[in-house]
Amino acid sequence: MLSITSQYLTRYRRLTADRSDTLLPVTGAQRRFVLVRSLDPTGRPDVVPMFFAFPSGTIDPRRLRAAAHRLAARHTALRSRPAIVRGTPVLRVAAPDDADVTVTRPAAAPGEPAADTLRRALASWDSQGPPLRLFLVRDEERDEDVLAVALDHAVCDGRSLARIVDELGAAYAEEATEPGAAAGETAAELAAYEDAVLRQLAAEERAETPAAAAYWAERLRTLRTHAPAPRPARAPEGAPPSGAAQARLPAHDGGISFPGLLDACRSAARELYGPDRTVPLGYPWGGRPAGAEPVVGCFLNTLVFPADTGHRPGSQATADAWWDDLDRADVPFDAVVTAVRATGSGWTGGLDGLLTVDDDSRRPPLTLAGVEGREVHVDGRPVRGPFAVSVTQGAEIRLRMVWDRAVLDDETANRAFDALTHALRP
Repeated sequence: MLSITSQYLTRYRRLTADRSDTLLPVTGAQRRFVLVRSLDPTGRPDVVPMFFAFPSGTIDPRRLRAAAHRLAARHTALRSRPAIVRGTPVLRVAAPDDADVTVTRPAAAPGEPAADTLRRALASWDSQGPPLRLFLVRDEERDEDVLAVALDHAVCDGRSLARIVDELGAAYAEEATEPGAAAGETAAELAAYEDAVLRQLAAEERAETPAAAAYWAERLRTLRTHAPAPRPARAPEGAPPSGAAQARLPAHDGGISFPGLLDACRSAARELYGPDRTVPLGYPWGGRPAGAEPVVGCFLNTLVFPADTGHRPGSQATADAWWDDLDRADVPFDAVVTAVRATGSGWTGGLDGLLTVDDDSRRPPLTLAGVEGREVHVDGRPVRGPFAVSVTQGAEIRLRMVWDRAVLDDETANRAFDALTHALRP
């Protein structure tokens, strides 16, 4: 029987055999985001925003738009829109001159804080619009302008964000106020992007073996979605859709191991869901395939860690199981879900928790005309799962946890965050 990736490539080739428009295949990671969007009642995509505060009056909106347009024209993924054509997920690529990037200045309601204005602007994201959008809001209280650089997650991953920030600043420094991109440059990027995607799909096709399917089916056979029943009445009146907590910890020698982070998330899940549950915890893993150019795009697979809340952290068993998982990390998410469901499991691929880890040395600050933006957070935005943890490692360890207030009340979530931080302290 053909693997999911083999079936997908067959459908894609049949679909594009007699078309003149540019439709590119999608990676397994992109297929997951397109599927999640199609299953969302509102069609809401996953959006990745970065927020930078600049002294008021620093940013020239016209110059910023021209810089963003050149960036989108150059990079294939940033002028492409995810679509499903005859049941097949693809990227529909626009011509470089048609790359559409909006720089919007949302109007604030009287007395509305800048964070609320930005949340409202992002919540109105039109799924049919461009994948890269910029929002500029004045923060009267701090006399700053806050710039949101927001992307559809289907066209970017962590490595892409660093490159986008760096190149947006470089394009702004060119001081051009008219969009434009060299034809040779865009053609080379298109070829490199298509090559990277095909290399990634080839790796996924090789990884989808019967043995790998059997491994994931056994590894995740006890999964269910264990989120408590919604308790919206317990959320603070007038509160945004999600809550947040953050902490800073001293950095350990060599940082915190990834199995240590998984164990810490298990401690948090025990507070949220109780003991003796197996909670599906997702985390991104991977990178560009061997031999591929470092193109902007989405190449990080989502792996699933079955967090058994009855298991106490600190066991070597977590590290051993995680290393075994990484040996099958190229099996795409939808193939893993299919393998688990073939055992009779009712798990549909839902995740109760998400874990992301960043190295702060890999994220350059956004610099516009010599002025370095201060990266800030805008909390309260909708969360795709019940809770999500982000860890930034560097000179110190920065922890953040956000949660969906329609699922978890603040008191329980804060207890879970305390358990998380306690597990990570030396």
